[in-house]
Amino acid sequence: MKIYKHLIGALGLVVALASCDDTLSEINKNPNATEDPDPAYLLTSTEYQSAQTYWGSAASYNSTLLWAQHWAKIQYTEPDCYDVDNTDFTSTWNTFYATLISNLISIDEQPSGSDNLKAVAKIWRSWAYLQLTNFYGAIPYTEYGKSATPAYDSQEKVLRGLLQDLEDADASLGSNGGTIQGDLIYNNDISKWKKLAKSLRLRIALEIADRDEATAKSIIAQLYAERNNLISGNADNAKFAFAASPQWNPWASAFSSRDDQRVSKTLIDKLKELDDPRLAIYAQKPQDETVNTYEGAANGLSADLANNQGFYKVSRPGIAFLQDESPAVFFTYAEVLFTYAEAAARGWIDADASSLYEQAITASLQQQGITDNTVIAQYLAQDGVKYDAAHWYESIGWQKWIAYYGQGPDAFTDWRRLGYPDLKPGPKSVLGNGEHPHRFFYPSTEQSLNGENYKAAVAEQGADEITTRLWFDVADKKR
Repeated sequence: MKIYKHLIGALGLVVALASCDDTLSEINKNPNATEDPDPAYLLTSTEYQSAQTYWGSAASYNSTLLWAQHWAKIQYTEPDCYDVDNTDFTSTWNTFYATLISNLISIDEQPSGSDNLKAVAKIWRSWAYLQLTNFYGAIPYTEYGKSATPAYDSQEKVLRGLLQDLEDADASLGSNGGTIQGDLIYNNDISKWKKLAKSLRLRIALEIADRDEATAKSIIAQLYAERNNLISGNADNAKFAFAASPQWNPWASAFSSRDDQRVSKTLIDKLKELDDPRLAIYAQKPQDETVNTYEGAANGLSADLANNQGFYKVSRPGIAFLQDESPAVFFTYAEVLFTYAEAAARGWIDADASSLYEQAITASLQQQGITDNTVIAQYLAQDGVKYDAAHWYESIGWQKWIAYYGQGPDAFTDWRRLGYPDLKPGPKSVLGNGEHPHRFFYPSTEQSLNGENYKAAVAEQGADEITTRLWFDVADKKR
């Protein structure tokens, strides 16, 4: 808690990344910046900013949470209709690079940090790069921090590089590596960071499966064989616990001053159909007391149509997600189990896909505080919930999507990867032809300040449009 109290001071730290050009390096130095910032404070600051950004407006509740149809807009509906431009995503790019990754690189460069602290920084830097490439596609990776105008690496290169980075960081974590300080995700627990490193490799391996099944199969089979060393219970979930204002949950902050979002009708209708006990946790009953049931707001409506649903007649997100101290969740046991279930369904591991699927659902229910075994058994026994081996992608797709509630960026990524559930754009979508967003726009600053590398990336990847599919997101998924 002492570290947390110093968080505001830590957030003021400015870390200047050195250019490979010595003259530029001297010019760009901030004379007022701390030359050797405390690595523990840098880690605390970076974890906090990660949670704020991952759960914040640009990356979450005004983009991915809408596009994955967990939430909908009740007013100011432009992002819900995919009416966005590159200014909407500039802050995400800037925060990830100039704050998160820069701080994590600085930890690695500080002589005072322990080997274990540097390994943790590398693991979290890998998480940050993974988010960035899943938002934008090709990104500066190998040259970032080494050049004022870093080249972009293809998404394939980034994902394969992160697999190796995580393996290296995992291997370097150990009892002789010194202490970790400043960690508010796992409270300086080395063993849990090792589990997260392996679990992130599991996520990436599944992500590349439609492009390189052999590699995905090999990595996932290896990790399944040592599954006790991955996230193996909800106690291992990676999350950041906020404190009271001003270090509060960004959803709580948003709803304290604005009231633009509601739970999506797509989600609420599905939860109702399945008599899902998570409904009362994911959503509140409408504020209009004449409405006696949970009601979702439709996605992709004009402002007038959205407002006509009745501002107080549709459900706000659940109280558990809107409290000041509600945690930002980054990775869960349920996700690990769903990955194993899909691997079993695809024949990559020798395991019972149905059993793993049920274990994954159970883990999600328990994560949300639903622990009554009778309730869980009754839910699993429903025809709409039972595992369908012939259509495993639909069974897993729906349930994994439900379990991802709150994790907008990762829900959006997995939906693009798997292709399920079959989400329909709203009637006022500006894209037309039933198209969905598949990425974020690059910020305009990249065009002006790193133009040649930006142009090269676009030429290889495809147009800088939200409809351009990223490397992992193949059009013909052959499910």
